[in-house]
Amino acid sequence: MTADRTRPVGTGSTGSGKASTRELILDTAERLFAEQGIFATSNRRIAEAAGQGNNWVAGYHFGSKADLVRAITHRFRAEVERSRMQMLAGLDDSAGLEELLGCLVRPWTDRFEALGPNSYFARVCAQAMNSPTLRPIVVEEGSHSDSLERTWEALDKYLPGRADLSTELRRGVMRDLIVFVCAEREGALAEGRPTSRKTWADEANGLIDALQGIITASMTDLSPSPVRRRPYGRVT
Repeated sequence: MTADRTRPVGTGSTGSGKASTRELILDTAERLFAEQGIFATSNRRIAEAAGQGNNWVAGYHFGSKADLVRAITHRFRAEVERSRMQMLAGLDDSAGLEELLGCLVRPWTDRFEALGPNSYFARVCAQAMNSPTLRPIVVEEGSHSDSLERTWEALDKYLPGRADLSTELRRGVMRDLIVFVCAEREGALAEGRPTSRKTWADEANGLIDALQGIITASMTDLSPSPVRRRPYGRVT
């Protein structure tokens, strides 16, 4: 898969002018967000760490902090999208649940493996998912993924119920599990702490095992209710 960001953080991408400055700001902000926290990192700190004289350079190129998180998420999703599309293209009609779940998990774990010590996104994503203001940004970015939509459509046949609250809940739990397990491993590697599994490939296998349990668990019959809950606690 593409691994063009396996370079020392802070060197920027090839090229010149605004494009390379934007990449440098993204690299620096992603690292600082992962290490120090999204809301604890100021634009001034990003500029200083990136070696930029203008303290407002991050705002100039990306706008608000939420816009910067969106740009970081979009960049990571673009790499994952390419990888997942390749995986889906390699499947045939005989592909089973394990192979399809691999299309959910392995584009993430393969990307983190390729980035090595420059892997920060999982920790940034986990923080954003825990923020009421940033979580919708991450979820929205994911909704633009054609490969992800194709994968979920293929997985629908394995769910015990379709287009109901159980399916919505399981998808959310599966998404969060991937994010937070990857964030925990990424953080442990960065801090030199022991990890539960030896490699990212092993972590992917463990996640796939867990996701199979979530997606195939039996569904408890519920009494009919006149109230249907919507995302973020709204009801009608």
